[in-house]
Amino acid sequence: MTLAPDKPLAPADAELQLRLDGAWLALCPLARLTPGRGVAALLPGGRQAALFLDRDGVPYAIDNRDPFTGARVLSRGLVGTAGGRPFVASPLLKQRFDLATGHCLDEDGVAVRAYEVRLHRG
Repeated sequence: MTLAPDKPLAPADAELQLRLDGAWLALCPLARLTPGRGVAALLPGGRQAALFLDRDGVPYAIDNRDPFTGARVLSRGLVGTAGGRPFVASPLLKQRFDLATGHCLDEDGVAVRAYEVRLHRG
């Protein structure tokens, strides 16, 4: 079952932006994101980011590459919380990655890049 929020998460014309190399890069309109689900975005240079919007409307972006398998699949993982921290579980081996920091919750010393993101009104 999917629960819809009682109020809009952000202005309808908001877009998600990611900070890359000191500049803000526009990625997509907020309307393209579904709370609790991820989507992949191609970045300059061929990298991919996994974009997420939690059920409170907070955006996150981490590297889409699973460091355990090398596959670019984190955007397809299951989103949840552990100890009040949002995470995504890799769809392959199920390791969980903190969406705010990129740190793996199941394997010390392993992390993916976490990007600074913002919602911006066009």
